[in-house]
Amino acid sequence: MARTRLPRTSLIALTVALAFTAACGSDAGSSSTDDAGSPSSEAPEPEDRGGDDGDQPVVVATTTWQGAFASAAGIEEVTVIVPQSVHHAPDYDPKPSDLAAIAEADFVLYAPFEPYAEQIKDAAGSDAELVEVDLNNDPEVVTAEVARLGALFGTEQTAEQWNETFESETAELASSVEDSWPDEESPRVVAQVFTGWAAKLAGATTVGTYGPESVTPAQLAELSAEEPDLVLDNAHMSTGEVLPGTDAVQIDVVNYPGDDLDLLKVYRDVAEQLREALARS
Repeated sequence: MARTRLPRTSLIALTVALAFTAACGSDAGSSSTDDAGSPSSEAPEPEDRGGDDGDQPVVVATTTWQGAFASAAGIEEVTVIVPQSVHHAPDYDPKPSDLAAIAEADFVLYAPFEPYAEQIKDAAGSDAELVEVDLNNDPEVVTAEVARLGALFGTEQTAEQWNETFESETAELASSVEDSWPDEESPRVVAQVFTGWAAKLAGATTVGTYGPESVTPAQLAELSAEEPDLVLDNAHMSTGEVLPGTDAVQIDVVNYPGDDLDLLKVYRDVAEQLREALARS
């Protein structure tokens, strides 16, 4: 995947804008109140934040995907930088308000294919800890990442409870998809490299993979010869119909959660797509 770096001039401009905003004191969210409701002179120190029983750390996530992991781990309020409508995060150009949010953060969650994360943190003058998140919806990866983030944020109990719910519900979803198998046989699928988790949810037999580059003519012939029932494409990197001329039903798998940061909804939606597609295959 191509790495996109922010132009140096853009970073300088954003830094200047942030400094101007701070100097004007126009950020209403930067003040806090004491128990009597009066403005306090100092915000809580990062070490005073965190835990299931106390104030939580300030967490900024570059996208809704990282934000959903943080939410699952127990963070009640997560600031997301890249709008959910932007399918390819490295293409996003951060705004001064994004830098302002990062400047106040304790943790900034990012993915390795977002190379600007450290640059914008430096431009914001933040002391936040950068946390790389393994963006993979494979259930084993999800539960491991949620547990890791819960330990980092001091919200282990909430993270553990979420993982229990997640494991129970994904098992039920997988069972419901299996009930939709034609002739009670595991469907044959061709999957884009970032949609393998959906094939696992379907209990499918993966007969071929492709991507992240577009399918070449040679791959088209090879994958078509496998006569798959389903093609699991990546909605965020789609180039259209993957295997034209075949009877395979194509599903556009969405990896990123919505603005509600509900990761489980991603699984529910894909399970519904799988059931509908298997009914047509």
